[in-house]
Amino acid sequence: MSDERIERMFREGIARGWSRRQLLQAGVAAGLVLPLSTALARSAAGAPLAQGTENPLGVDPAAPLDVVIFKGGFGDDYAKNVNDNLYKKLYPDAQITYAGIQRLGEQLQPRFVSGNPPDVIDNSGAGNLDNAALAAEGQLADLGDLMAAPSYDTEGKTFGETLAPGSQETGIFDGKQLLLNWALTVTGVWYSQTFMESKGYTYPKTWDEMMGLSKELKGSGVAPWVTTGVHPQYIRGFVFDQMLWKHDPQAIVNIDNLEADAWKAPAVAEVLEALVMLGEQEFFLSGWEGLDHIQSQNEWLQGKGVFLPCGTWLENEMKDSIPADFNMVVAPTPSLPGDKIAFEGIFAGGGEPFIVPSEGKNVAGGKEWLRLLFSKEGGRFFAESTKSLSVVQGSGEGLDLGTAFGSTQAALTAAGTNTFTARYGDWYKDLGDTAKSEIASLLQGQSSIEEFQAAVQEASDATKDDPAITKYQR
Repeated sequence: MSDERIERMFREGIARGWSRRQLLQAGVAAGLVLPLSTALARSAAGAPLAQGTENPLGVDPAAPLDVVIFKGGFGDDYAKNVNDNLYKKLYPDAQITYAGIQRLGEQLQPRFVSGNPPDVIDNSGAGNLDNAALAAEGQLADLGDLMAAPSYDTEGKTFGETLAPGSQETGIFDGKQLLLNWALTVTGVWYSQTFMESKGYTYPKTWDEMMGLSKELKGSGVAPWVTTGVHPQYIRGFVFDQMLWKHDPQAIVNIDNLEADAWKAPAVAEVLEALVMLGEQEFFLSGWEGLDHIQSQNEWLQGKGVFLPCGTWLENEMKDSIPADFNMVVAPTPSLPGDKIAFEGIFAGGGEPFIVPSEGKNVAGGKEWLRLLFSKEGGRFFAESTKSLSVVQGSGEGLDLGTAFGSTQAALTAAGTNTFTARYGDWYKDLGDTAKSEIASLLQGQSSIEEFQAAVQEASDATKDDPAITKYQR
């Protein structure tokens, strides 16, 4: 057996994060046990396998790294910073292949099928890969060793200990940490503080107050609400889901858990009755049905609508279109009578999920890239460049980055422990897609509340009864 083949197997195994035992097992299968054992012995004192504070994950310093990022609302400058100023500093001999793209599913699925996925992926945005399906198929590397590794720049703490409490819960599948959430995301209702103050308005804390103000706004010639009809997951996830959780937390837990008739619960109907008023009373901007998210946000920035459902990526996504002195801020959804969660409760948690494919050629390098991104240095660069918070504790301290950034921190402080994120859309993509299309039909007057509930419950039951779909529980 040639030395070249031994070296190739050795380097590929190290890049994939294999243990010494796994390397020996692979060598036995290939008839290389003696020479590979010798190679392992020789490597014990060498840099490529060193696993100390400088290289706790055992990265091969010369192994190529393939990075793919969703280039959406947060852009990708923060990822390029890791490539150029962090990873290359530690591993100058590593060649990094990089791409910032959108609609990751259609572009990357063929690479997973062929067994040649990237080493690290920001799997976000419309048309992304199905994380739950990848987890069920064993396509995602276990990140437990990364969570236990020393932090890059917080002395005395592990990587996991530097992350905001609760921010990584949605990345756990069957007890394993399979994805890492990067952005500390808050979703809710956005408005221009300047506009509201100039008119003497205050943000409505109840739905009745919201309907009253919306009527007044409409009478003045401005649309009370604007949202995207092309991507109805915005109104579904940022308004309906949040209102349902605040109205009856158990109702949305039952939905996540695929409980029988969960979508037919009285709480669901009560929230939908409130939302339907937006359509029935023509409180949406005319033509909203055909607007994508960028178009609807531009209409909002031009003052054609007052309230916009979105998340904390909004300011960075629209940074080139924001008028001077607009002063955007975020607020929770208004309360309904009988809500079990206070008005200040808001949807917040980790977003912008990163994954390391288990079949990547440099699994250890993919994990190391994440260790560097999720550092105070990486988090501060992200905050300064996007005006958004990361999950890295302390990375945004002392920064004054405007009203959007400030209102996000204020909302989190006011909410305290009253934060939540629904899971059904992430766990079960087809169910989430059905719910978003049905809520669009409902708000456009094309279906009734009863028809909405029946259609989405049918999709939920089909998901529950499909043995090929892995099920999850809250």
